[in-house]
Amino acid sequence: MYVQRALRRAPSSVEFAPRAVDIAPEDVATGMGDLAARVRNLMDLQYGRPFSIPLGGRFFDIVVTAAGPDAYAVVDLMDIAQHVPGHRLDACGPVIEDPERGWLIWLVPPGTHAVWEPHRFGTCLGAPYELALPPLSRTEPPGPYWLRPCRADRLVPHWPLADFLMRFQPGPIPHEELLGSFLSTIS
Repeated sequence: MYVQRALRRAPSSVEFAPRAVDIAPEDVATGMGDLAARVRNLMDLQYGRPFSIPLGGRFFDIVVTAAGPDAYAVVDLMDIAQHVPGHRLDACGPVIEDPERGWLIWLVPPGTHAVWEPHRFGTCLGAPYELALPPLSRTEPPGPYWLRPCRADRLVPHWPLADFLMRFQPGPIPHEELLGSFLSTIS
């Protein structure tokens, strides 16, 4: 039995009907630039590379403290404060440790920068700064790493954090302008 196949032929020519476009070039450029940056960041995340993300907006702000025994005590207390029975014991929201600079970077809810009271033991930053996050798989040194993992269901609540920082007083912390100049180079 012979099977006959129909040969497909490419059309000799293709015609496109012209369409009127009512979008101004400046409207396209703004949205596409932002989209392209977000796609690049997601690709970096997928391939385990560090990526930068703008602070504020819909994602998160950060509180930066000194690292050390007093700061680790605050991490332990935040683990207890955020623990849900039956779940992981390291329940604190995401915290990055930068051992080179001696900092802990706490990811707090967006908008925290607007309500954060001046604090001797924690500096809060939001927009217009960006933070270079370490790869999600980096959970130990060398370099900045996730002391507490980044999970989709939580950030560090800022009110208990501010209270615990005042009680344990980890320090010293860098000034906001100095801190902002380092954020995009963290990872």
